[in-house]
Amino acid sequence: MKKTFVRGTWQQSRAFSPAIVTEGGRIVWIAGHTGQKDQDGKSLAGDFGAQTYQTFRNIEATLQEAGATLKDIVTMTVFLTDPRHTTRMTEIRTEIFGSDFPASAAITVTGFADPAMLIEIQGIAVIE
Repeated sequence: MKKTFVRGTWQQSRAFSPAIVTEGGRIVWIAGHTGQKDQDGKSLAGDFGAQTYQTFRNIEATLQEAGATLKDIVTMTVFLTDPRHTTRMTEIRTEIFGSDFPASAAITVTGFADPAMLIEIQGIAVIE
């Protein structure tokens, strides 16, 4: 599968690409994932950073079952309860993706089904 990143200009500072072009491959549609509890079931309520890392760990586990990795994500939609968290989310996404960012949108919502949730991420991955 060939993947080409449209880099844009200012988008790099916000850790996303304005577009990704793929040729070939299989598509994995990633349902919304959250991280309000760690792998041991401990609540991460109120800790945006911990929830974001856990959300990516949960997505990674799902992708592994599908034969993919986080690096295969070509687009994601990030839902946040507080727009002030977008900078922290950008920092974490930069750690995870380096300079090859997926296309992305960040949307502020008034709340989730579980009031402890601060972030939810859904996306699309393309694999060989």
